[in-house]
Amino acid sequence: MQVEWYGQSAFRLSSGEGTVALDPFGDMSAAAERGIQFEYPAIEGLSADLLLVTHEHFDHNGVEVVGGDPAILRSTAGRLSSPLGEVLAVASEHDQAAGTERGPNTIFVFELDGLRVCHFGDFGQSALRPEQAAVLSGIDLLFLPVGGGPTIGAEQAGAIVTELAPRWVVPMHYRTPRTGFLETADAFLDAAAHVQRLDGSAFDTAQLPPSDGPLVVVPAAP
Repeated sequence: MQVEWYGQSAFRLSSGEGTVALDPFGDMSAAAERGIQFEYPAIEGLSADLLLVTHEHFDHNGVEVVGGDPAILRSTAGRLSSPLGEVLAVASEHDQAAGTERGPNTIFVFELDGLRVCHFGDFGQSALRPEQAAVLSGIDLLFLPVGGGPTIGAEQAGAIVTELAPRWVVPMHYRTPRTGFLETADAFLDAAAHVQRLDGSAFDTAQLPPSDGPLVVVPAAP
């Protein structure tokens, strides 16, 4: 499976089975108007069969930048059909106050290229509830926010990695040279036993090195 990071929480996952786009951002000029640095390159040339939007914030729901007439699942929960098979959408919150501060968030789980993939969106709960953890077993590839602020930070993210024990973890939604808010991924990476830093923003899971525990894969900021 090929994985490309566009910045923040936006990814493209591709295999011979099809392409999934997750949490794309569109026009981010409003961020600059509010004094927020967000300098990731505009997403261009992305088409997909399936587009997943974890919540309705403007740095995650830029569906207009994704071509190919994808099926779109956004801000929802349940076991849902898609062109690439069943998608598990797990209800969660963007904050520690039952969603009353920043609203709902969806954790999406699906299979692609024989791998079980999980994207946590802007998960902001202090921890997974038992019923959430129970349906998130057997994850191969986990995309997890680590930058704190409106989402979980290093400590909570580390606890989730320990609880779910995925094969690979890709941190997201953290401060990079392209963004001037959130915390960096440093604290999360320093606590991880196995870390693979990449020179580019894309990688192929088949080329990742073996590891005797969850391997944290860190693409370079686009």
